[in-house]
Amino acid sequence: MSTPTPRSLTLIGAGLAGSLLAILLARQGWRITVYERRGDPRIADYESGRSINLALAERGRNALRQAGVEDAVMERTVMMRGRMVHMRDGSTDLQRYGRDDSEVIWSVHRKDLNVTLLQLAEDAGATIHFHHRLHTVDFDAGYARFIDDRDDQPRDIHFNTPLIGADGAGSALRAAMNRKSPLGERTEFLDHSYKELEIPPAADGSFQIEANALHIWPRGHYMCIALPNDEGTFTVTLFLPNEGEPSFATVRSGAEAEALFQREFPDALALIPNLRSDWEQHPPGLLGTLYLDRWHQRGRAVLIGDAAHAMVPFHGQGMNCAFEDCVVLARCLAGHADTAAAFAAFETERRPNASAIQQMALDNYLEMRDRVADPSYLLQRELEQALQERWPTRFVPHYTMVTFLHTPYAVALERTRIQQRILADATAGHTTLEHIDWAALERAVHAQLPVLEGAH
Repeated sequence: MSTPTPRSLTLIGAGLAGSLLAILLARQGWRITVYERRGDPRIADYESGRSINLALAERGRNALRQAGVEDAVMERTVMMRGRMVHMRDGSTDLQRYGRDDSEVIWSVHRKDLNVTLLQLAEDAGATIHFHHRLHTVDFDAGYARFIDDRDDQPRDIHFNTPLIGADGAGSALRAAMNRKSPLGERTEFLDHSYKELEIPPAADGSFQIEANALHIWPRGHYMCIALPNDEGTFTVTLFLPNEGEPSFATVRSGAEAEALFQREFPDALALIPNLRSDWEQHPPGLLGTLYLDRWHQRGRAVLIGDAAHAMVPFHGQGMNCAFEDCVVLARCLAGHADTAAAFAAFETERRPNASAIQQMALDNYLEMRDRVADPSYLLQRELEQALQERWPTRFVPHYTMVTFLHTPYAVALERTRIQQRILADATAGHTTLEHIDWAALERAVHAQLPVLEGAH
């Protein structure tokens, strides 16, 4: 008896989502070929200054678990218990993400994670071609042209397998699909951008500030954050308006950046010895949300991750959402003999959830840069924790649903809106919880919030 020929797929992009999807599909028996425009980060200098640290949450860990690679990834992560808020007066306040150390997130550097997943993808049997930038695609003829940036020469490839675009917010496959049949693409940019800096380790190699926290310096219309890396450094990211004062239009030189930090983040400035040089070497990164009306094309191509739904980074869910995409797409491909049906089922399930987390990421920016230091927010947060303690399967905090459970993002957004109204109404006119009407709260919670699957 002859051995059946494995089904084949071609992936564009060997970043985080592309590498994880290659692992999942190769281990399901697919023959996977991946084309990546960059060089191999295992042997080349990795692009720096554009890699906001990643926060790995339960959704992402679940995807890694299903691919059998969780342990390999977790070796290079640092636990973050909550937000360490740095006030203007130099005081700090740790706001926990969850109830205890079973509800935490994990900081991981993009390069470390990408290198690990790439190696595991190759180990699983995927073939990866680096330095292949997608130039054009003829979907009808099954023809693609790549450009090798090492010699600027074209490489023409004939394919008879579906294409999967995991090539990020600037997706070349999405552009090719759009030329073939418009996808309804629109991008909404924030009026803020970001710049990346670094806090080095102390002289003895230890962390200079609390290691197990995501540090935030909220300043109203702008903020600075710092996430730990396993070698003792912190990746620092400043988010600043594009116009106004201060902004990237007025803070251009390293000296001007140092003056800004001296005024607004003096405790952080003392920890960043290379601020001037890093500022001048790293251009500002744009922040935007990508919306598409359609993610796939009649069984010939489909988009995942940032290529389909890029979002701003303020909920730490871009990677986790993309990893969840990988799990769902692998399941849909396993459950449908026809790739067109698989791609359609994938989009139907994922597009409402991607839209929900895109909105929640935008909402979270306002919370991080401004509300975490606001007394009314802190009172509502205190009440939120009290309601969770009383009715843990009904009143489940927004952050818990998004970060520690597998609640569909669309469900989490709907419940969050209800809970925000309950909290705002209950705390209106109060400065403490002393005179809260608990009987009215119990009626509201039970009437509006059914038991949530997975909550405990």
